[in-house]
Amino acid sequence: MPEKEKILTLILAGGKGERLYPLTRDRAKPSVPFGGIYRIIDFTLSNAINSGLRKIYVLIQYKSYSLQRHIREGWNIFSRELGEFIDVIPAQMRIGTDWYLGTADSVFQNIYFLNQEKPDLVLILSGDHIYKMDYRRMIEFHKQKNADLTISVFDVPVQEAKRFGVLEVNERQEVISFQEKPENPVHSPDNPDMCLISMGIYLFNTETLVRRIIEDAKKPDSSHDFGKDVIPAMIGKDRVFAFPFTDENRKETKYWKDIGTIEAYYEANMDLVSVEPVLNLYDTEWPIRTFQEQLPPVKTVFSLGERTGMVLDSIIGGGCIISGGKVYRSVLSPWVRINSYAEVSESILLDRVNVGRYCKIRRTIIDKNVVVPPGTIIGYDASEDKKRFVVSETGIVVVPKDYQW
Repeated sequence: MPEKEKILTLILAGGKGERLYPLTRDRAKPSVPFGGIYRIIDFTLSNAINSGLRKIYVLIQYKSYSLQRHIREGWNIFSRELGEFIDVIPAQMRIGTDWYLGTADSVFQNIYFLNQEKPDLVLILSGDHIYKMDYRRMIEFHKQKNADLTISVFDVPVQEAKRFGVLEVNERQEVISFQEKPENPVHSPDNPDMCLISMGIYLFNTETLVRRIIEDAKKPDSSHDFGKDVIPAMIGKDRVFAFPFTDENRKETKYWKDIGTIEAYYEANMDLVSVEPVLNLYDTEWPIRTFQEQLPPVKTVFSLGERTGMVLDSIIGGGCIISGGKVYRSVLSPWVRINSYAEVSESILLDRVNVGRYCKIRRTIIDKNVVVPPGTIIGYDASEDKKRFVVSETGIVVVPKDYQW
């Protein structure tokens, strides 16, 4: 299995996540909380662990403290003595005087670790996508095709494809063209309304990877990115194949989300409170691991008249107290408190948010450690909200971490 194949996993987790601002004001995108108790990177890490991969480097750069702490506290599960590890590697200027210049450059600057581990294959993953995948199937496909590079692919509507790397494949699933964020993406041969996009999951033969990133590093006009530079240069030169995404989510519709915008982040969280959410968090055969501190159970207080502690169609983290307030279709992280007569609907509240009495909160994301004063109304008047907060195109309000009135 994968251990015998000498596979090294590299998780790229240094992205700024500018479109997720202000959630990324103080943290890297992979460290953004999701689904009440998780961080985004937990899904990629869980996929690797569930796939039997035990040698993992996480490459970090921007605002990485919370990400380092999360991995140290929640993922310290391996023994170096047994050759297993999840190690966090910051940008170290090991080769030159630059920080990571792009995805390919981040790997190039860590060639030292490839030489040290001497893997046969290198699996490169993004740390900021939500999905469930058994990478062992991709590894078997890669070996069967005798590929130099295998790219996991996903079907999306043509109008969405412009945000991704778009592939064109032949009948053997060999990639014959690759364009990063094209204006006129090539549609799938079987469906003119869909395009085949890269999921940012790459499986390289180590020898090929090293050769190509060294070549790219020597090009002064390169942006040193896998999608923009390295992969297009490999087409027609190396054996590059597309692996159709196999979903471990056990649902009718395949699930893969790049939650790179406030809208996408909000929608992915709100989907979790649906009666039949597309993303299955309750599958014991494919657990999603995370760090969880020791917390008291959730508590609701008061049950008479308007002063009723009530929660409907919501996800509630440990330590929350719903004290005479009402919560509808919302995601509450640990230690949130909703006080009497307050109403929270269709919202995402991160750790230690305290909502005062008589507040009305709707379609709002409130980051950590915010105390909302009594009587505050958010999400009902966009013009007023824009005076204080970031408001997305669809009217989602984002209150930043530690905000004070």
